[in-house]
Amino acid sequence: SFPVTFSHQNRNYGVVNPGFVPTAEGTPAMFAPPTAEGPSAPPASMFDSMPGYEGTIAGGGGFLPPPMPAHPLPVPEPGPEQPHWTIPSISEDTAREAFVLFASSKCCYSKAPAKDGVITNMEAFNTYRYRLETFNETRSTEWNHEPYKGQPVDAYSQPPPGPWDIPTKTPTFFVDDKDIVKVPYTSSVKNCHACVGMGRKPCKDCAGAGNKVCWVCNGSGYRHGDDRCNHCSGRGRENCSHCQGQGSRTCEVCQGKQQLLVYIRLTVKWTDNTDNYVVEQRSGLQANNLSSVSGKELFRDTQYMVYPVIGFPDPAVVGAAQRLVSEHQAKYSQTSRILQQRQTIELIPVTKVTYLWKGKSHIYFVYGNEFKVHADNYPATCCCSVM
Repeated sequence: SFPVTFSHQNRNYGVVNPGFVPTAEGTPAMFAPPTAEGPSAPPASMFDSMPGYEGTIAGGGGFLPPPMPAHPLPVPEPGPEQPHWTIPSISEDTAREAFVLFASSKCCYSKAPAKDGVITNMEAFNTYRYRLETFNETRSTEWNHEPYKGQPVDAYSQPPPGPWDIPTKTPTFFVDDKDIVKVPYTSSVKNCHACVGMGRKPCKDCAGAGNKVCWVCNGSGYRHGDDRCNHCSGRGRENCSHCQGQGSRTCEVCQGKQQLLVYIRLTVKWTDNTDNYVVEQRSGLQANNLSSVSGKELFRDTQYMVYPVIGFPDPAVVGAAQRLVSEHQAKYSQTSRILQQRQTIELIPVTKVTYLWKGKSHIYFVYGNEFKVHADNYPATCCCSVM
């Protein structure tokens, strides 16, 4: 930038924006007077009081508890007892093939231990995974607005339906989804709060002046001595590029329409809430490894509300089912509507394989229907580098 000079006080050419006040010396003021802007958030007075929606606010007011059911809810029925299923141990060939694939997937692993290691022992540690899913629906409301372009206005033509009485699309059970609905009989037209119904707002970049101090000559109109600034033609100011010199821009809130359609918006969410319990299998494989694999499904029970599993041979599964069913019903029935529950039991195979490589004993695990491998301290690794 160049220093401001006052040696050419009266040699600024062109028409100066009337928003600028000359100083006593005749030099245009460097800054335009500040201009007022409308509030960024709509005032509470914009929102009418709607029967049944008195607590609704802009930005949302939390989830709405569902009304008490008009008819008795169906009583969950105990699921059928299941026999004690077992999965045959995997063969040595299967264990080796899985190990070779594992080593091949690692860029720094030699496949030699996986291919040539001598398997000395294979031990099965099958385990159970109990899973409970609660598919629920939540509803929340908030005041919303959009530019008014002739949409229907229906506020006070009749009372709006309650938030849980408004029909929405039919959800797919156990699949997360969302639906947004404009609540009937809540729409009205208001002046835009952001631009006070003008359709335009003062430009922030030039404070509503339409032009700014020239960045080349720093407002002097001249660069060196008597050389007039070519960038601003000696005016000392240049038109604001953000508003094309108008001093104002189209209001983003109402998109220049001056008015807003104000209404209550209902948001409906369907969520599949899932909890798992894996029985300790004492093989040495961490339970969190099992979250990425599947097992053989032994039991499945789907009802509006499930009854905890009974008669299963592993008491740890029975205890987990009782605890999780109780927790889900207490947690989700207060603020949402439970639509369906599903409980399953899987038998996940875990095989601990011991093998010899160069006279030393090592172990790895093969687990899940996918025959996934976990191997700590693989005996033949190298450091790779990209050339």
